[in-house]
Amino acid sequence: MYKLLVILHLLGAATWVGGHIALVRGVLPRALRDRDPEPVIRFERGFGKAALLALVVQLATGLALANFWVGPWSTVLTEPTPAAKIVLLKLAVLVLSVAVSGHAYHRILPRLTEHNLFAFAWHARIITLLAVIMLVLGGAIRLGGLF
Repeated sequence: MYKLLVILHLLGAATWVGGHIALVRGVLPRALRDRDPEPVIRFERGFGKAALLALVVQLATGLALANFWVGPWSTVLTEPTPAAKIVLLKLAVLVLSVAVSGHAYHRILPRLTEHNLFAFAWHARIITLLAVIMLVLGGAIRLGGLF
């Protein structure tokens, strides 16, 4: 069961991180240069559902894997292991990522125009950076630390 959780978690991470890198490095530069939100809207129509599914998979498998790595949750704040500290940090980054993603998805994207395209671009860049940070933290848990 553990190996299946890791595989699903990695597939979710690949979708979430890869999709955001494709948006930020592939779609956004041209949209910003042309001041045209349409490429972003098309990309989000195709990627949005996959991204949401990836995030749900990440959350479900991440919590299950955290149970394995953290041990008794009652000791996380009183006697945290190195893995528990990374899990807590990853959860904090996840909360921030969901907040920024939610704001972009619900407030900016439905009304995306050339006037707020730059605000969306900053949201997308921040979400991508947070996704990469979560990927590094996940690797650090599995590899025994950050350094």
